[in-house]
Amino acid sequence: MEAQYPAHWEADVVLSDGGTAHVRPIRPADADRLRTFYSRLSEESIYFRFFGPRPRLSDREVTRFTNVDYVDRVALIATIGTEMVAVIRYDRIDAEEAEVAFLVEDAHQGRGVASVLLEHLAETARENGIARFVADVLPANQKMMGVLKQAGYTAQSRFADGVVRMTLDLTPTETSQAVTASREHRAEARSIERLLTPGSVAVVGAGREPGGVGQTVLRNLLGADFTGPVYPVHREARAVAGVRAYPSVTAIDGEVDLAVLAVPADGVIDVVKECAEKGVRGLIVVSSGFGETGPEGRARQDELVRIARAYGLRVVGPNCLGIANTDPAVRLNATLAATVPGRGRVGFFSQSGALGTALLQRVAQRGMGISSFVSAGNRADVSGNDLLQYWEEDAATDVILLYLESLGNPRKFARLARRISRRKPIVVVKSGGTTQGVPTGHAAQVLGLPDTALSALFEQAGVIRVDDLIQQFDVAQLLAHQPLPAGPRVGLVGNSDALALLAVDACARAGLEPRPPVNLGARAGAAEFGAALAALLPEVDAAVAIYMPPIPGRAAEVAAELLRVAREGGKPVLATFEGQLGMPAELRVGAEVPERGSIPSYAAPEEAVRALAHVVRYARWRERPAGVPVEEPGVDAAAARGLVERLLAAPADAPPAGAAESRAVPAAAAGEGAERVLSEAEVAELLAHYGLTVWRAEVVASPEAAVDAAERLGWPVVLKAADPEAAKRAGTVRLGLAGPDGVRDAFADLLRQLGPDAVLAVQRMVPQPAVPTVVNVVEDPGFGAVVSFGLGEVTARLLRDEAYRLAPLTREDAAELVESPRAAPLLFGEYGYPPVAVEALEELLVRVGRLADDLPEVAGLDLDPVLVGESEVVVLGARAVLRHPGGPRPDGGPRRLS
Repeated sequence: MEAQYPAHWEADVVLSDGGTAHVRPIRPADADRLRTFYSRLSEESIYFRFFGPRPRLSDREVTRFTNVDYVDRVALIATIGTEMVAVIRYDRIDAEEAEVAFLVEDAHQGRGVASVLLEHLAETARENGIARFVADVLPANQKMMGVLKQAGYTAQSRFADGVVRMTLDLTPTETSQAVTASREHRAEARSIERLLTPGSVAVVGAGREPGGVGQTVLRNLLGADFTGPVYPVHREARAVAGVRAYPSVTAIDGEVDLAVLAVPADGVIDVVKECAEKGVRGLIVVSSGFGETGPEGRARQDELVRIARAYGLRVVGPNCLGIANTDPAVRLNATLAATVPGRGRVGFFSQSGALGTALLQRVAQRGMGISSFVSAGNRADVSGNDLLQYWEEDAATDVILLYLESLGNPRKFARLARRISRRKPIVVVKSGGTTQGVPTGHAAQVLGLPDTALSALFEQAGVIRVDDLIQQFDVAQLLAHQPLPAGPRVGLVGNSDALALLAVDACARAGLEPRPPVNLGARAGAAEFGAALAALLPEVDAAVAIYMPPIPGRAAEVAAELLRVAREGGKPVLATFEGQLGMPAELRVGAEVPERGSIPSYAAPEEAVRALAHVVRYARWRERPAGVPVEEPGVDAAAARGLVERLLAAPADAPPAGAAESRAVPAAAAGEGAERVLSEAEVAELLAHYGLTVWRAEVVASPEAAVDAAERLGWPVVLKAADPEAAKRAGTVRLGLAGPDGVRDAFADLLRQLGPDAVLAVQRMVPQPAVPTVVNVVEDPGFGAVVSFGLGEVTARLLRDEAYRLAPLTREDAAELVESPRAAPLLFGEYGYPPVAVEALEELLVRVGRLADDLPEVAGLDLDPVLVGESEVVVLGARAVLRHPGGPRPDGGPRRLS
């Protein structure tokens, strides 16, 4: 029987030049593929691998190389199309060490194939308990030594008998993780660059009838004056739109970098194969009839992506509007939209194809420009994460706009956004739908989290989330053309007292600090506006100018003076300028498209203030230190991992003690996979490995048992409902019981309240006033480990007054978690409460975040209640569920395309 391997060992990957390949374990059926691969190798490549000439592999060698057990002997291959282009393998030497070797076809060397294979093989080795790779390398084989040295693992080398023996410690390090992230970034950015800067474009399905999808794309390409050749493809026509046509992609005379597919859905796969044969590097599939139509279309879409990636192509779409690049050296409009804005500093990604045309029209109407535009439609392959990687490096893009209907890999999005937002603002409109043919309601809820959690995670990453497209453009034009404000102080100058007062109210509602408005009167002209603004700017962080003259006529003079003063002041200036929206010509710097220093105008001052408030919060986030997760003392992650593995491996013939506690685990923890609800003792042991102590509680069945427990634990005690659901009800805890009679009376009282079958527990009472709080962890299928925090008061629970952050937590993240709930002032000495040990609470949150990040097997963890006193934090209740994760986290492990 053929050995089996985990499904997550297969992956599509992006290579360093932007092409794609498929990585998977070798199988016995690959024997002929291996022979063919070997026949294409140069003598030098064979010599470096086998230390001598070997013209061909024997049948015995082929059998041995293709038959592995996926434990002690593992081999991974990279394929492009149906051909094998590289292989890497390890053979176990002892319990923790294995010998590694690889071969890459000469034609594909230098594309990063070996590096990505090494990442994947190292991950499989760690899963099989292997801690080190050793490799014997000839001194002349600099390429192999380079791959091993540059992986970022701790490496040692020694020379003996004419061979360099290299040893790699496979424990992930900050360096190895940084190397992986850097390679991923360069590869994905390059793959998008190839799409947006093609040297030639073919339009497949460009019909002769005006108004057809294919001909529309063709005419838009020609109308934009694309700088390279354009090739219509039509089975019968000799020319389309006055341009020579070809019967197939393969019949085109020259090279084709990009192909736009506008053929019926059932014919797309055949065209993709033609494009692969031609050597096309990227596809835009504007055709519909895929994932948006239901299960059959979804299957067709999956096949499209599988074949395209297998042959090294990235795909935009299907069911998309297309892509555009306003770079004068490219002038690409491969979209269905006739109107594409001029050159600008904004990159725009839209998941919606149908909405894309309207979006571009609105951008153009505002006088804004764009650097590039991608409409991903069903987002079967190219996603917003790919564009983030590209725009991070694109010197022509200063601001990134995303219209998202769903998040493909939320954890990766958060990682990328957190890094990119430090340099370039990201403005997101997150709708509640999807184009994948499945109604989802709010996509965040599909991920198991409320929408407030999604907003909090965006905030953690520095992403500006807005409610609608109007707000997105309002914020974008401010970010693209004005500097960031240094604070919340806002100055107001104008010739309308009523509008100025509306702006003051808007500032107060948005959390800004408005100064008394300067009202210049209805007759004010350029000199008055200039002098007032110049006097105001040194005292504020941003200014809003309101120019709504009763008699028009001096707009150009006023605008010129506003531009001059704003440029000299160096602070952001916004305007409500004659009610114009966008970038009016009078307020522009630059002739054709607005350049940096242009003043954005808003139809009403409230809209200007709303945009400014978003930018102020973003600027404040950028000013805070990025922070890094810190190593807390007393953490033994290895012991915790060993405990989790033992608990998951142990038989579960009977439910553990406290099994009823599973009802308190967050609903998002439920799902497929073997689960284990931990007993109180097991949870306490797990938490102890992270320096966290749970106060002991004893379940009691009678009043006398409760008294005995109190004697053991120490007086005073509390008596409480042990069932988590009952414990959420008000009045289910009796505090300050100092003697046996009090315990007996409390026991009887709780049974009358909760019923004769109620389960009660005794616990030592915290000897100081304290604020009850709740800390939760959920392993979300999209985001990974998410930590939430809130106060334990009944009102706070009812209102879901919680804050969320992705694990692991920095000290800054923990501080924001504590400060974010609306009831947080109770922790800081307000409303008559004494100040409590906030720093100790933050340390607890950091430790919980470390546990959550280390152990994806922890599907859910509740610490409830956590009492925060004046000098210490006490965990009174803890519940947890473990689950086999079934593979790496999203964005975990080696590089792969989602």
